[in-house]
Amino acid sequence: MSHKIMIVDDDPEIVSYLKELLEDNGYATCVATDGSQALDIVRQENPDLITLDLEMPDEWGPRFYRRLSQHDALRSIPVIVISGLSGSKYAIPRAVASLNKPFDKDELLRLITQTLG
Repeated sequence: MSHKIMIVDDDPEIVSYLKELLEDNGYATCVATDGSQALDIVRQENPDLITLDLEMPDEWGPRFYRRLSQHDALRSIPVIVISGLSGSKYAIPRAVASLNKPFDKDELLRLITQTLG
C-alpha cells in the first residue's frame, strides 16, 4: 500500500502540480484548498504526511497546524511547509522541512522519502 500525502494549498496550479508529481512517484494524495477544511479532511483521509502552504484565504497554515497539534492522534503526522512567504522556516518550527516556492521537485521527493522511509 502506498503512502498518502495530503496537499494543503489554495493555488490550483500548485495543487495540480504536486498531485501529479506525487502520484507519478507512487504516492496516493488528498487535497484541502484551505486550512479551515483541512482538519476534517485529515480525520477522514488519515494521511502519512502533509505538505502545507502558509498563506491561504480563510485560515492560514500556522493556525491549521496549531489545531492539528492539539489532537493526540494527529500531531505526529509529519509536515513539510511549501510557501512563497519569506521566513517560512520559522512559522512552523516542528515541520520536517520548509521549502520556498518555487521549489525543487527532487528536493521535495528526497525529503518525503527520507521522512516516510
